[in-house]
Amino acid sequence: MKKSKLNKQIKISLLAVIAFLLMFIEVPIPIFPDFLKIDISDLPALLGAFTFGPIAGVVVEFFKNLLHGIFVGKTAFIGELSNFIGGSVLVIIAGSIYKFKKDKKGAIIALISGSIVMSLVAGILNYYIYLPLYEKVLGFPINAIIGMGSKVNPKVVDLKTLIVWSIIPFNLLKGFVVCIVTRVVYKSLSPILHKEEVKVVEEKKSLNYK
Repeated sequence: MKKSKLNKQIKISLLAVIAFLLMFIEVPIPIFPDFLKIDISDLPALLGAFTFGPIAGVVVEFFKNLLHGIFVGKTAFIGELSNFIGGSVLVIIAGSIYKFKKDKKGAIIALISGSIVMSLVAGILNYYIYLPLYEKVLGFPINAIIGMGSKVNPKVVDLKTLIVWSIIPFNLLKGFVVCIVTRVVYKSLSPILHKEEVKVVEEKKSLNYK
């Protein structure tokens, strides 16, 4: 049992480190402002949530952002807070649904549901918390952020339209991309992530038959 628990902790730690490294790979999307770039750093957290449960996914998100804030952070942990909460919402929703319906259909429903909820939460929190914090703590005017949004989308004229036409659609697209990659990768990595658990179950069955 102790060996199994240690093995689980090691795998979760590795997933967190991989997630941290994936944060460096960012892809700008021309239809969104420059400060919005897609990365797939939520992938390891989703793999952890699907394998070990939603809490494991949250742990991966926490340490990923903690490492980023310590070694790279330029936003006084505001960006990391945003990434952590958004990612945690995604893995909690997706991981919880998949926990009760572990099949292809369940995985798809879990990933789509998690992405939608994450996008809505991101929109609300950016409006009330994150963007005001950027202005108050870092001195980065909200009007400047709105201006960046209006350059690529004329429909962005104020904070509300920035949320509706930039923040929410961006997070939906990001969630969609991460979900596709997760769906493809999980099938091949699942045997590796579950390897120790399967071994423990087989050992228990063997003991029961003796």
